[in-house]
Amino acid sequence: MKLLVDIFIIEDDKALSREISLTLSKWSYNVEEVKDLENITKEVLEVNPKLILMDINLPCYDGFYWCSQIRNFLKVPIIFISSRDSDMDIIMSINIGGDDYIKKPFSPQVLVAKVQAILRRTYSYNSDLKSDVLRCNDVVLNILESKIYYSDENIELTKNELKILHILMERQDTIVKRDEIIEELWESEEFISENTLTVNINRLRKKLDSIGLIDFIITKKGQGYIV
Repeated sequence: MKLLVDIFIIEDDKALSREISLTLSKWSYNVEEVKDLENITKEVLEVNPKLILMDINLPCYDGFYWCSQIRNFLKVPIIFISSRDSDMDIIMSINIGGDDYIKKPFSPQVLVAKVQAILRRTYSYNSDLKSDVLRCNDVVLNILESKIYYSDENIELTKNELKILHILMERQDTIVKRDEIIEELWESEEFISENTLTVNINRLRKKLDSIGLIDFIITKKGQGYIV
């Protein structure tokens, strides 16, 4: 799953959300506004943003709850925006995983300055950013944690297992040839037996089976693998 948007706005005040979106768009940011406030985590995973602007007072569950849910999958920076200004709210936002706090009402200049600062600090001026999470239907691969999540289960992966899943999920619905996987896994002129890849794939499949991911990796005989 590639980065689809720069900034994802989670705000139930539609007028304010639109105003923020227009402000940031003028600075050439690709901005998306939340559509379903009852399924925020699902939307975040779908758009995979570089930065989230999160209101605290939201219907169903507050921003603190959604921040903690998002932190189970992503380390994306989150800036809280709220009319609440008590020390406890600010401390809570930081402790729960927030990266900054902006009190409403705020000026467009302050918003843009904080957004720019967070993006610079987080991504070290690197404009060619890669996603730290890949998604294939209900399967989520967290590259930074080296874990795969499915339903309520998750498992840790070895370095090679992570690389294999990263290659396959990044090119999901496409057959990946065995020699392409071997080349990416073992960047060396030393000869690697195809049996070495088979052993790694079989070990990985057993792990995936243990959390209910039966036949997640499909063998295409004489061609390669596909998820």
